Amino acid sequence: MQPSLRRLTHAAAVLALALGAAGSARAADQQLLDGARAAQPAVIQSLKDMVSIESGSANAAGLARMASFTEGRLKALGATTERIAVTRGPGTIVKGTFTGNGRRRIMLIAHMDTVYGPDTLATQPIRQDGNRLYGPGIADDKGGIAVILHSLALLKAAGWQDYARLTVLFNPDEEVGSPGSGDTIATLAEQHDVVLSCEPSAGSVVMKGQPLLLASAGVATATLDVKGRAAHAGAAPELGRNALYELSYQMLQTRDVARDVPGAALIWTRASASGPLNQVTEQAEAVGDVRLTRPGALEKLQAALQSKLAAGKLIPDTETTLTLTPGHPPYVADQRGRALAARAQAIYQEIDRELTMVPQTGGGTDAGYAARSGKPTVLESFGLAGFGYHARDEYIEIDSIVPRLYLMSRILQEIGRD
Repeated sequence: MQPSLRRLTHAAAVLALALGAAGSARAADQQLLDGARAAQPAVIQSLKDMVSIESGSANAAGLARMASFTEGRLKALGATTERIAVTRGPGTIVKGTFTGNGRRRIMLIAHMDTVYGPDTLATQPIRQDGNRLYGPGIADDKGGIAVILHSLALLKAAGWQDYARLTVLFNPDEEVGSPGSGDTIATLAEQHDVVLSCEPSAGSVVMKGQPLLLASAGVATATLDVKGRAAHAGAAPELGRNALYELSYQMLQTRDVARDVPGAALIWTRASASGPLNQVTEQAEAVGDVRLTRPGALEKLQAALQSKLAAGKLIPDTETTLTLTPGHPPYVADQRGRALAARAQAIYQEIDRELTMVPQTGGGTDAGYAARSGKPTVLESFGLAGFGYHARDEYIEIDSIVPRLYLMSRILQEIGRD
């Protein structure tokens, strides 16, 4: 969404007031800070335990093990737990509920799945090199799970119960767009006052200050399906209608369409064809990645693509079908979220650390589902700092553990008070 100048000015005023209210950095909560420091070895062990469970989005056995691991940890913290079935795909949602004696309803979310396939640990083992702890999925998002579990342990030790209800939700399908859990996240988030999402924050090679995220793109999947006519590729190719040729033509015809749709981007990323080698291709398919930063952009992109497809064919008698499947909605922190981000900056100042803000990223996040109703205050990226996610040699920075535990613990206290 592109807010008006009046809204931007008001948001800046809210941010300034929040920072002004914090004033100069207050003294650190020494009990929480000492607890965070003492917890670092246990956090590292939790990370190793979770990374040892390979839990790619399609790995049903690994996701089941992660669900058992996280549910057991939540029970040990005193939560009432339940499993919620996803509507699509493998895995289950793990929900933990704590009941306190305050007024606020708070929700913490992170995801159990990773992008990595089976046996990735064989070539990318858990290892430490200086300040970096490596492992597939360690930052995205097992570091986020660790922040939640260990921060709640710190607050339990401190006797904190300044909330009416605290809900923890771990889902199994974020990396594929949360098709089976997104609506559950949105429905539960609507019942809370504040939602903190624990995706990783950028590591020091990208940005100093272990940032929070203020906006992310929405995500969708585009599919082109072309039906042609099979024929013998050697004896009678003229009788066929080559779906692969038509698919290639339409991919090239549509590759730049999104440039004329404000708030939309499209890149065709995969193509496939079926049938035997000696047959004119009867069916072919392309899949594309869509990113969205404005409301209504998906509908406008679909109309533009349909118009381009209707403009002509390369191969007569072929049929091309376009499907756009929505994934994560866009996430934009509103004025309340930005004010909460200012509180987070003040908390980092308590321990002489800098907290920066990322205005926008192209990656999708479950914060989009959490913010869908517009009711809760939503803020993203409370996970550990790291880099290399969705690639080789993913890692977290060990020196982000204590600051992130302190931040999560203190901001929960602040939310409970105000």
